[in-house]
Amino acid sequence: MSAVAGGRAAGQRRPGGTPRLGRFGVAPSRVTAAIVLVVVGLVFAVPLVALAQFTFRQGTDGSLTLAHYAALVDPVNAATYQPVFDGLGASLLIALITVGIVLLVLLPAQIITALRYPRLRWLLEFVCIVPITVPVVVLVVGFIPVYQVVAQVFGSDAWTLSFAIGIVSLPFAFRPIAAAITAMDMTVLSEAARSLGASWWTVTWRVLLPNLRRGITAACFLTITVVLGEYTLAAFLSRTTFQTALLLVQSTDPYVAAILSLGALVFGFVLLVVIGRVGSRRPRAPKESA
Repeated sequence: MSAVAGGRAAGQRRPGGTPRLGRFGVAPSRVTAAIVLVVVGLVFAVPLVALAQFTFRQGTDGSLTLAHYAALVDPVNAATYQPVFDGLGASLLIALITVGIVLLVLLPAQIITALRYPRLRWLLEFVCIVPITVPVVVLVVGFIPVYQVVAQVFGSDAWTLSFAIGIVSLPFAFRPIAAAITAMDMTVLSEAARSLGASWWTVTWRVLLPNLRRGITAACFLTITVVLGEYTLAAFLSRTTFQTALLLVQSTDPYVAAILSLGALVFGFVLLVVIGRVGSRRPRAPKESA
């Protein structure tokens, strides 16, 4: 029995003598993984290809044209498409303010909780995850009386939506930062820096934030994606954003609305690819001196 166990242990060791971790479960074969990848890719690609083909369609005869793209830059249609560009500008401003809320409120709260109050970490996580469990329509019912006061204090401009969208985007911004905090021993790093005479500002700026760069980048990009795709809050609170402007223009020119929707989807996809690239990037090994 011991010989069998010894043989298994020897079989799980690498040539250099380092033990290899055992595999649990059955891993899919390459053929199965390729089939799943192709099916999932088709599920996402077919609607996007159909939408792209629709933007080139000329009427119902099936011919293709670039006239719909040229109409976007035609000065004659400037008044027709101006609400879309106004809504896009408002959404970008909301995204900028919402990212500021994430960086100036959520990020310091997570860092302080991890360093000073680790027992309250579950409470902060619960508060940040709750918005994703509540339908947005239900949240709007609670936001309506709040925004009556907000409109009296700050006005009814679209940028005030950043307060509400900041709450909706909390679950998407919290998780990447929390994963980055979990992946590093923040307490040990901060205590080591403090023992060398660094101030808390230096510890935060030169030690903690560089190690949290991936999580912060992912949180910011996901927040921007949430803002550009948010429609329910803007519609119920009577604010003009990119999504509400698309619905308005769609009634007069569905082709241009499809073009801009496709551009927003491609932009969101590019952000997700950038998040994946940033998350998988490894630091370069220092070069050895000759």
